[in-house]
Amino acid sequence: MLLRLFYVITGLSGLISLYFLIRAFRLKKPQRRRYGLLTNTEEQEEMASLDSEEETVFETRNLRWFQVGTLGDGGGYTVEVSINDYLDIYCPHYGAPLPPAERMERYILYMVNGEGHASCDHRQRGFKRWECNRPAAPGGPLKFSEKFQLFTPFSLGFEFRPGHEYYYISATPPNLVDRPCLRLKVYVRPTNETLYEAPEPIFTSNSSCSGLGGCHLFLTTVPVLWTLLGS
Repeated sequence: MLLRLFYVITGLSGLISLYFLIRAFRLKKPQRRRYGLLTNTEEQEEMASLDSEEETVFETRNLRWFQVGTLGDGGGYTVEVSINDYLDIYCPHYGAPLPPAERMERYILYMVNGEGHASCDHRQRGFKRWECNRPAAPGGPLKFSEKFQLFTPFSLGFEFRPGHEYYYISATPPNLVDRPCLRLKVYVRPTNETLYEAPEPIFTSNSSCSGLGGCHLFLTTVPVLWTLLGS
């Protein structure tokens, strides 16, 4: 009887400790300062404010990935970010009345190296990052987020380095009307604490992302995990 009571008390103590650890983590979670970076208007405006006492502040830049606008220009588009900033990419979306299916823009987005960006060829050390394949989604446009972080706790995460450029391009999915390649260049601003000089995004696992299937599984699982942590 005493042994069972001991186990119950120990279990309750562990749950209470876990509760306060999670609560402390959520209280210290940095907030986003959001800026609009919309390619059809090229306006930049602050979308939300933060408490001035917040120690960790980072920005979120919003980008609409569609043919009309700066992304459709020959040279593509360039965004500057800092470490721990977010880039939110919104896919093309259409409301009622819906245009014909062949007129709706759909894209596969790839992360590539500089040569792949210049030639718009995802085979130049490129890999599939996201897919804009629901242009008429009832809940609004698909959104994908990239966090430019030095280190990641995930085994298949991406790590970026200050002072370097990273490149994204899009291609039309197979069996659809071919559309012009859209290109994006992201420059990570240098910091005084830069320790690494890797020109490519670093995978924390050298073998886990050797094929697109493993990366796709990770990219599908991580947003669900973050949703659970944020709830």
